[in-house]
Amino acid sequence: MITAENAPRVRADIVVEGANRPVTSAADEILVGSGKNVIPDILANAGGVVASYFEWAQNIQVFNWELERVNRELDKKMNEAYDVTKAQVDKNGGSMRDAAFDVAAQRVAETIKIRIYVG
Repeated sequence: MITAENAPRVRADIVVEGANRPVTSAADEILVGSGKNVIPDILANAGGVVASYFEWAQNIQVFNWELERVNRELDKKMNEAYDVTKAQVDKNGGSMRDAAFDVAAQRVAETIKIRIYVG
């Protein structure tokens, strides 16, 4: 766990959250403020969720992808998620976590608009 107390001692330039919320909000501010790149859990851990979606999609359509295709599609989706989030940071500043939440909120809002107008 990275907290406000130990964040100033983190020497890594990049912190990738490999668990659910291992960096506190205060620590995140400290790390980002000192120029460190924090890849939030919602990006770093999303691969399993995306792969589960691929599995679900294959199951309902009664077909199977080869492992190479799963890995290729997963790599594409994860890189797209990172790129969109990083572009949000470059455009508006802030942390990768804030940008990831902003992107997610924008997508939910857009989906709601589509459902309202189509429904």
